[in-house]
Amino acid sequence: MPEAPHVPVTEARVNGTDFLAAQRDNRAKTWVLILSLIIIGFLLGYVLGWALEAWSTDASRFNLFAVSGLGVLGGAGLAGIGVISAGVTLAFGDKVVLSMNGAREVTAEQEPKLHNVVEEMAIAAGLPKPKVYVMESEALNAFATGLSPQKSAIAVTRGLMKALNREQLQGVVAHEMGHVLNLDTRYMVAVGIMVGLIALVSDLVLRSFRFGGSSSSSSSRRSSRDSKGGGGAAIIVVVIMVVFLILAPIAAQLVRFAVSRQREYLADATSVQLTRNPVGLIGALEKLGGGNTKAPEIGNRATQHLFIVNPLKNFGEHASALMATHPSIQERIERLQNLGKV
Repeated sequence: MPEAPHVPVTEARVNGTDFLAAQRDNRAKTWVLILSLIIIGFLLGYVLGWALEAWSTDASRFNLFAVSGLGVLGGAGLAGIGVISAGVTLAFGDKVVLSMNGAREVTAEQEPKLHNVVEEMAIAAGLPKPKVYVMESEALNAFATGLSPQKSAIAVTRGLMKALNREQLQGVVAHEMGHVLNLDTRYMVAVGIMVGLIALVSDLVLRSFRFGGSSSSSSSRRSSRDSKGGGGAAIIVVVIMVVFLILAPIAAQLVRFAVSRQREYLADATSVQLTRNPVGLIGALEKLGGGNTKAPEIGNRATQHLFIVNPLKNFGEHASALMATHPSIQERIERLQNLGKV
């Protein structure tokens, strides 16, 4: 087996990057960001409970700025559901993600080259060999998933294996191994579930507003007479509630997208650390940028951030740093080309 070109890397540093420090920082930020999403969920639940208490309390006795007991209960309930949902999904999330994208496990006899490359990169990373999956799609893409490095999986498309040579395939697999090594896979599954829960609750409440609109209008004249000047407070409650319900899922998505971009940069750099060769990943990204990365049979809104390139949308150099799940291909290539330079 021919050896990959050697690029000197001293003390696990490439272009001044201390990978061990970056990985420690990555782990710490994981918990900070998950906590942030749980807080968003708590605030959403609090607003729901607060609004419900406002509607059920006489306007003359309702204090707009007092702490709402029902709001606290709603916030704690939604945050608790989020934590439980994240925990349950983390236990089975890898299987769900693989199934959603049509990935099937392959043996070493079926795909010897792919298995050999995955084993090489696992040895380089000092990790157990992940399970190996193939997606029968002509798109050029790959992703990693798993609760822990001991229970991880790497999936690549059939199109990727056809389009890349061995050196380039090593770069892509090492990138995905970087996600496993840095515990990105655990984090991204958890965040995906939390974001999905917040968006789901917001959508259900907004739908209830639309469906309840007609019944509310039929009793509006009677309610206005009964409330006697409480209509102003009720309007404030409704406005704040609707605004928050719209902003909560957007804020959660922005957190996920912004973090996803930084993790792609770190995984790219980790790929060079493992292969000692930026040329392979650079060549692979060039083909991914020019190839058919979109395909209806892989990728969806829940899993798009897991792939090495977004399967649903190509992000250019001028894409919003907050709204893009991935940096542009050109930005990633330029960073890889500068690795090792002082």
